[in-house]
Amino acid sequence: TKKYPVVFYVYGEPAAQTVTDTYGAGTNFLYAGDMAKDGYIYISLENRGTPAPKGREWRKSIFQSIGTLNIRDQAMAAKKILEWTFVDKNRVAVWGWSGGGASTLNLMFQYPEIYKTGIAIAAISNQLTYDNIYQERYMGSPLKSKEAYIKGSPVTYARQLEGNLLYIHGTGDDNVHYQNAELLINELVKNGKLFQMMSYPNRTHSINEGAGTSQHLSMTYTQFLQKNCPPGGK
Repeated sequence: TKKYPVVFYVYGEPAAQTVTDTYGAGTNFLYAGDMAKDGYIYISLENRGTPAPKGREWRKSIFQSIGTLNIRDQAMAAKKILEWTFVDKNRVAVWGWSGGGASTLNLMFQYPEIYKTGIAIAAISNQLTYDNIYQERYMGSPLKSKEAYIKGSPVTYARQLEGNLLYIHGTGDDNVHYQNAELLINELVKNGKLFQMMSYPNRTHSINEGAGTSQHLSMTYTQFLQKNCPPGGK
């Protein structure tokens, strides 16, 4: 029986869902090609705390736990999926953007035994840098909950990187400031961790300004994924 690589698309924060009860092909807009035809399994999972219609307890459970509870939920679900006989445990990738980029980093750093390749885009690497209308709503005041902010921040665990990481950020990001990229890079460098980095000058959080930018982003994403998490059954 052949085994196939699995790619997880993650967001994982209270602002949005990735899994909804609607019909769709579930395509990856950054992948230059057809993931299914190339031989990838493409999956998204919903953790506690997302705005799914699952009740108050589900929604409130993530309070002061972004970067911990949601990350464990994602990892434990992925661990069960890796029990499927047709999944290759050595070809497991995860990617996300913004909050999903933060989740990607946390999954790569906190659960390196599960995730071998990660692509994080415009990620919040340190929750103490992000805007208060979002962070304080879900994490409480940093004056009272600083420990929770630190515990949920990817920079706290960067020293544990073992897999293949591609980090992408626009230097003109006015949502997740580029400071997050620099904080992450410094921590990875300090701990002797090798990784790939792509900065897009003056691009904002959407990284779509300028001629050729979207195509370049797609090519960068696809090439890294195919090289480090090769497609097809083996």
